[in-house]
Amino acid sequence: MARPPRHTLSRSSAAHSCRLPKHALLRAGAAFFLATLVALPLAVLHRAALSRHSLEHLWGWDALPSVAAQEEGGAQGEDLDIEDLKLDGVLKKASMGDNTVILTTLNAAWASPGSVIDLFIDSFRCGVRTSSLLNHLVIIAFDSDAYKQCVKIHHYCYFLGTEGVDFSGEKRFLTSGYLEMMWKRLDFLRLVLEKGYSFIFSIACDHYVGNATDLRNIANGGFNYVKSNERTIEFYSFWYSSRLRYPGYHDQDVFNAIKHDPYVADIGLEIKFLSTAYFGGFCEPSRDLNKVCTMHANCCIGLRSKIHDLRIMMEDWRSYLSLPPSLKRLTPFSWRVPQNCRFAWEHSTNA
Repeated sequence: MARPPRHTLSRSSAAHSCRLPKHALLRAGAAFFLATLVALPLAVLHRAALSRHSLEHLWGWDALPSVAAQEEGGAQGEDLDIEDLKLDGVLKKASMGDNTVILTTLNAAWASPGSVIDLFIDSFRCGVRTSSLLNHLVIIAFDSDAYKQCVKIHHYCYFLGTEGVDFSGEKRFLTSGYLEMMWKRLDFLRLVLEKGYSFIFSIACDHYVGNATDLRNIANGGFNYVKSNERTIEFYSFWYSSRLRYPGYHDQDVFNAIKHDPYVADIGLEIKFLSTAYFGGFCEPSRDLNKVCTMHANCCIGLRSKIHDLRIMMEDWRSYLSLPPSLKRLTPFSWRVPQNCRFAWEHSTNA
């Protein structure tokens, strides 16, 4: 499939280097919270200024309206303007001083009391100096039930409905409903970038080979920092549109395919991955709890298995926190997970 015409690219300045911002690193260095809601590969990205129209023409764009498109007239445009203002309002209230927000998504299956969202929020509270980060968390609800539950437990919620599509039930891995929800989420993140907000989306890698720039790292949809600029907006547009080149695949697999595409290098994009020593998961757990910042429930099929293992992981973390400082440094301490997730994942991959 043809690619968009390649334009001359302006290089990013050093201020746009591919790393977490200094304040985020300082927080993460002493932090622990669960990246439980599947998100994006850890990749800090840069982008070139190609036209949105070229992508629409070449790939049959059916994405969320761009910021510019929402300024058009008519009743539909007015409805979009209202939703646009709501989104602007919640992002502005939740954003840090540099326009960075923390985002996660939610549907009714994950929103019931005692389910994933409660574990997720609790993980901020039991982390080391992480509770204040809840002031910058925006929960994106895919259905009305999830939104109703969100406003009961959190300040910043946004309802991202899709007419004629029900996202409320549990979406099993790689089913059509799961794929549609993942791509909807990805396109929404592109819209957030267009609005000028950078985001941390609540993990780095399913498998980390030891070098942050090695494209053999297997990225997982998880903890990532993306700075809003023309390059990142363009890459997210390219990524979303690439779903048509890889039908039946979810966003993570498509990312792991297009990261090798020469077009990514041509637009001046640099991708860096976070080590699983600091940002681990069930695929490749962090071994040193003195270093770990986040743990992600990846390589896990089924909501019950996730909740079971996440609860055990939270117990392990609390046990670690209860140790005196000397024992934290000297006593080997390892996770008891994955348990049910390991069996569920092995069953699914061997089926």
